[in-house]
Amino acid sequence: MVRFEHTEHLLLLLLIPVLILLFRAVLRWKKNTVKKIGDEMLVRQLIRSFSPKKYTARFIIVLLSFSCLIIAAANLQSATRAEKINRQGIDIMIVLDVSRSMLAADIKPSRLERSKQFISKLMNKLENDRVGLVIFAGRAYVQMPLTSDHTAAGLYVSNASPDAVPAQGTVIADALKVANSGFNAKDKKYKAVILITDGEDHDEQALKMAKQLAGNGVVIHTIGVGSTQGAPIVNPITGESRRDLHGNIVISRLNEQELTDIAHAANGIYQQLNDIETVADKITAQFAGMEQKTIQDNRLLNYRSFFQWFLVLAFAGLTGELFISEKRKIT
Repeated sequence: MVRFEHTEHLLLLLLIPVLILLFRAVLRWKKNTVKKIGDEMLVRQLIRSFSPKKYTARFIIVLLSFSCLIIAAANLQSATRAEKINRQGIDIMIVLDVSRSMLAADIKPSRLERSKQFISKLMNKLENDRVGLVIFAGRAYVQMPLTSDHTAAGLYVSNASPDAVPAQGTVIADALKVANSGFNAKDKKYKAVILITDGEDHDEQALKMAKQLAGNGVVIHTIGVGSTQGAPIVNPITGESRRDLHGNIVISRLNEQELTDIAHAANGIYQQLNDIETVADKITAQFAGMEQKTIQDNRLLNYRSFFQWFLVLAFAGLTGELFISEKRKIT
């Protein structure tokens, strides 16, 4: 496995095309200057000892040395040892509603953004558990299978939006079914689902699916996002509120009853997402009370760095460039 420790430094490589363009501009300037001085043949005789090829060679060496310095700063590394780590934890599928009703702003900055903040806080508390992500609206999709890499999970969560699911709606039953497919079917415990939604559209099959998952050993905790008073759904592009066929503004309200029923049917708890820290603590406390299983994780622990070799190449190039004369032998 090869990686760069500081990938942000690689952005400096974008300067290389700029330097090449500047070099070409200098060459054009030199050529035009020769024409402006006087008789072009006479001027070329006067500067015949100058070698354009050596001048270009010096530039290439400097450019390569500059590239080596950037790679050295980014620190190219290779993994040298992997170790199998055994941890006690459970498998958790996070099921996130990304329908347009989640853009309602009855909680700030919006239901969806507050949900993302909650997930981020929660994952910081789930060090020993594997986490997966399902997003849903009118359809449900596995955005990320179960993994111990919580950093990668955080990236998937941050990119979740209504645009990721073309069909709109709130198909909770379908989302629970997709989440269940991400678990090991042989396990009859150690499995949990966190359903995060406003539950706006009533899904008659959701309660039935929750009971089916409970029969397979899955615990479902539901997180209600929004308020019972509700809020209009604003189009993020036009800034206008959504309206029904009669021209009335559509108000999206939190459906607490459905989410409570789903949680109770699958041995979980329902929480309204008011204070993120409090809800995250209650959910993690529920997980801590579950029976844990051994989770094996192969982690690359040691990395060998190669920055010193690129520093040597850069130093050698810059030093050698000083000894290249731009003069050529005149015969």
